[in-house]
Order: sequence, then C-alpha cells, then structure tokens
Amino acid sequence: MAAPQPISPVRGRPIQAALLADGRRLHLQDGPIDLIIEATGEPEAVRHAYDAAVRRFTGLLDALCAELSALRAPTGGNAPALIHPVAQRMAAAVAPFADAMFITPMAAVAGAVADEILKALLCPGITRAYVNNGGDIALHLAQGATYTVGLVDRPDRPRLIGSAEIPADSPIRGVATSGWRGRSFSLGIADAVTILAPTSAMADAAATVVANAVDLPDSRGVVRVAARDIQPDNDLGDRRVTRDVPLLSAAERAQALSAGLAVARDLMSRGLVASAALHLQGETVSTGDAALLSSHSQQERPNA
Repeated sequence: MAAPQPISPVRGRPIQAALLADGRRLHLQDGPIDLIIEATGEPEAVRHAYDAAVRRFTGLLDALCAELSALRAPTGGNAPALIHPVAQRMAAAVAPFADAMFITPMAAVAGAVADEILKALLCPGITRAYVNNGGDIALHLAQGATYTVGLVDRPDRPRLIGSAEIPADSPIRGVATSGWRGRSFSLGIADAVTILAPTSAMADAAATVVANAVDLPDSRGVVRVAARDIQPDNDLGDRRVTRDVPLLSAAERAQALSAGLAVARDLMSRGLVASAALHLQGETVSTGDAALLSSHSQQERPNA
C-alpha cells in the first residue's frame, strides 16, 4: 500500500504475542505492524509454527527501521542497497514499476512482512496457513486446501460484496487492497482495489499502482493535499494524495475505472497479477479469472 502508517522504532518494548479468544488464531503486534495468523494441520506442527512466527517477528520492526531511509528512497538504478530479506523483498516487488513511475519499497511493506512471517510458519504437518497484515494477506495452501477471500468495496465501511475462492492449484498466494479510503495514502480516487497475485508483496505493490491509476487528474472537485502536510514522516513528500472525492457522474466513474482497469490488464499481461477488482462509489469492475471473481454482483449505482 502507498505510504502506510509510518514505521517507528519501538526499541526496548517487547512485541505483543497471544492467541485470540477462539484459541486458533495468533495475534502479533509491534508498533504499526499488526498481524492475525492462522495455521491448520497437526496440533504439534501448529504449535511449532506459531513459535517460529513469534521468533521471526521479534526484532523485525527494528531491522526495517535500520534501513528506513533506503526503503523510502525511489526505486531505480541509483537506489541504495538493502540488506534485510524483508527489505529486499519489498524492493523486488516494486522493481517492475520503477521505470514508469515514482515508487519506493514502502509500497510493499505490509505484504512483504506477511510473506516473511508466512515463510517462518511453514513446516511439515501444516496444511493451510495465512498471515493477515492489516488486509494484506500471505497464503500457504497444501494440496486440496482452499482459501476464501471476502471482497469489500469500502475499507472504512466494510461490507461483503462478494468473495474469491483460491484453490491450492492456483498460483495466487497473496492478496492486498489499496485505495484512498483505507489506512494508506493514495494518489487516485478508488475506494478500494483488491489484487490477487503470486505473493503478498507483489499484490501490495500492484494494488498501490492500480489504485493510483483509478483517477480523474483534471477534476477540480477532488481534494488533494501534499502528503508531507498530513504526515511529515512518509515517503511521498510533496506528492498530492487524495483526501476527498465528490459524488461523481456515471461518465466520470466509468472514465476513472477504465483508466485503472487498463493498468490492471497490463499487469496481468506481464504475469505480475492474477486478478483485480476495482471499486468506486458503488460500482465494481474486475479482470482476471472469471471463476475467482464471479461472485461480484452487478454494478451498483451510488445514491444520488
């Protein structure tokens, strides 16, 4: 996601780690990183997986903070070298977009963290696992397992408008959502863009890119503010991020969604994403495997 809540050091404060009330899911939290984890399989394997996740999570925020200036630098030929595996994963996820636009590794931070903790979870006896980092999800699916993703059109007022079932034989192992109404900054006007991709880091970066592309750049009604004026500690600086979108006409919605859909289709043609669903003021358009996104309802019209 673009410019997530700032990573801030919390040295000297232990991470929070506890099973949730259902006894199945593990909650890990350190500063702005907040994970919900579930693994299924042999009980001993699940216990081992959760212990491994806690060990891998411990100190991860501090490690990213140590490279924060480099992670906020634009990706490209002169980008600083990165050392930590998660930092490197972030850079690799945004690299396909570096030649065409301004982007930093921070666009993939939530997804890359989810991928890293999922990797630590995996051991013999685990049949299915997910790591949910604020809506950016990394998946493990053994043969025969499936995972169902709920689709919402507004993160600030979540309501289920459909679902996407991901089978084990699918290449999809990452899900991410971005948009101006979410917890992150966006340059576009999409309420939400959900991406299904091979990794959570790639889904995270692609969701940022597609959400930025759902836009009406010449619209005077869209309120934009320099990111620095809202949150001085971010990687977007003086770039103007969306703060409010007026009720749009049908033609305006179609124009903005068409622009985003073109970018999503290009990413699909390059093998970077598998599917995308774009939401704007009650309307949804999607691209990708029809079986995955078949549960989308007919396009809805906003109230006049």
